[in-house]
Amino acid sequence: MIDLHSHILPGVDDGVGDIDESIAMARAAVAVGVRAIVATPHVNFDYDFDVSQVGQRVGELNLALAREEIPLAVLPGGELAMSRLAEMTDEALDNVRIADGPYLLVESPYSSTPVLIDELLFGLQLRGFRPILAHPERSPLFHRDIDRLRALVQRGVLCSVNAGSMAGVFGSTVRRFALQLFSERLVHDVASDAHDLVKRPPNPAAGFDSAERELPGIAAQMQWFTETAPAAIVAGQAIPPQPDPPKLRRRRLPRLLRSS
Repeated sequence: MIDLHSHILPGVDDGVGDIDESIAMARAAVAVGVRAIVATPHVNFDYDFDVSQVGQRVGELNLALAREEIPLAVLPGGELAMSRLAEMTDEALDNVRIADGPYLLVESPYSSTPVLIDELLFGLQLRGFRPILAHPERSPLFHRDIDRLRALVQRGVLCSVNAGSMAGVFGSTVRRFALQLFSERLVHDVASDAHDLVKRPPNPAAGFDSAERELPGIAAQMQWFTETAPAAIVAGQAIPPQPDPPKLRRRRLPRLLRSS
């Protein structure tokens, strides 16, 4: 598998705290079948992190993993907050492109208040970048206005869903919305968004078995979401055609409610 979203770089944000934790996360990722992981540190106003250091930090981590003989490739990237996009130059954005290709991981807004998301994302496209929305299923804005997300995808924006969302880590509302996005062909990648080894581990496959109950057939498509599509993204290519989405199975009402 290829994990497009992780906070594996040590000491830069709310992810792992030191190199030992990074190595432990790398071992855990390899253990579940991850062969490459993109380091996507937060690029926002909460953390004082110079994006020009991403390449150096990734190189240092890869060297540490090589010394430990851990077969995991760490690739450069970043998780860009909407609040930072308008001020970032092309040169600054070049530092956080996924694996040095044209793709940028952009954090979906946590506010339900409308923002200039459309203009910001289309502006990136005009500048030659290809935006990928991180965890849109966790965004109250899209919960209230899924048509807005549909329009963004129609305009070429991709969506990366958290594996934990599929498994219910962020609650039932987020889980249901994530499954709806799959059923409408609005998901193009599943990533771990790993922060640690317990609550948010580096396992992009974690939610597929759980999602199979409501989306029968989604587990058989796991390879496309965790290997095929992300491989194209890290190579800087267009993603291949998606498999037909499973139909979302309606939840059965309790017998008492059905008879009333």
